[in-house]
Amino acid sequence: MQTSEFSTQLQNKINELKARRTSMQLGSVSFDSKLLLAPMAGICTPPFRMLMEDLGAGGTVSELISVHGINYDNKKTHDMLKVDEREKNIGIQLFGEDPDAFAKAAIVAQRQNPKFIDINMGCPVRKVVAKGGGSAMMKEIETLGPFFRKVKAAIDVPLTIKIRMGWDAEDINADKIEHIAKEEGVEWVAIHGRTRAQQYTGLSNWEYIEWLAQNTKLPLIGNGDLHQPHQVAKRLKQTNCDALMIARGCLRNPFIFLESLQDESETYNSLFKGSEYFEVIERLYQYTNETYTQERARLVQLRKLIVWFAAGFPGCAKFRGEMFKSKTLEDTMNNAQKYFMGLGDSYKKINYDEIFMSSGHG
Repeated sequence: MQTSEFSTQLQNKINELKARRTSMQLGSVSFDSKLLLAPMAGICTPPFRMLMEDLGAGGTVSELISVHGINYDNKKTHDMLKVDEREKNIGIQLFGEDPDAFAKAAIVAQRQNPKFIDINMGCPVRKVVAKGGGSAMMKEIETLGPFFRKVKAAIDVPLTIKIRMGWDAEDINADKIEHIAKEEGVEWVAIHGRTRAQQYTGLSNWEYIEWLAQNTKLPLIGNGDLHQPHQVAKRLKQTNCDALMIARGCLRNPFIFLESLQDESETYNSLFKGSEYFEVIERLYQYTNETYTQERARLVQLRKLIVWFAAGFPGCAKFRGEMFKSKTLEDTMNNAQKYFMGLGDSYKKINYDEIFMSSGHG
């Protein structure tokens, strides 16, 4: 499949910033940058993952996928496993509480040729935790050794985990989990700096993340509240982590993986204007059409991302209202073109004090 080209002006900006990336090795996997896309439910689909790789992410992770849905041969779940041949550094994240079911599903997931299989041990959502998956796995750590062992024995690609600090403030045990993971051959750990009890409230505890990074024997990826390029640039300079994961930050600023590579003093102002955002939307439109056959699925995926991309531009609130009245893909793209191309030389200024997606996603 031929990917549409960006304008020379936009591609030159992208290339200049990509040249500043530092490649890295985590376990046996190579990445093009120390900034990775974190897994986000309903968002980290192939179109969005490919777009983020185009815009500088060193690697990506799928949305969390149920092992039981895989094993029950649920079509929707199997569709979520699909990896596009153009994806370079992709991991598939699975969730579930039963080691036998997990191992069986991991074998199926591996057929999509991901670079690694990731165990979700961080999701705080009730329907996942109530069944013993996600963050609930951090409560009974004596079960983790056999769990990791069984899954690792079933696959040929690296096994990784994504965790939180612990279940609650009285049970901070990420260091103990990291030790078990190391003993069982897990290749790296990604950690979100909140407990399950916090959900996504309060602030990510980077003091704890940095302490763990200093004391861990496995490569560690830090995640949580990396919303602004200057924040990320500063953290990259001083972190003990081997890499950083960005989640919500890329939803309002899809260029964050690139803008974070600027000198810290440069990162307060956006480099990309409205017309360049529309070029990005056009590429996302192409990827979405190639991935989904049903117009409704295309519309739902595109519309929410376009609305998020508009955040911080003049008149974005009015545009958001108009977009959710769009009933067809054609209307959606026409409205987006009119809005973004009409911004002229305006650059975005995001209000980071405004609550954004407080219910989840890093």
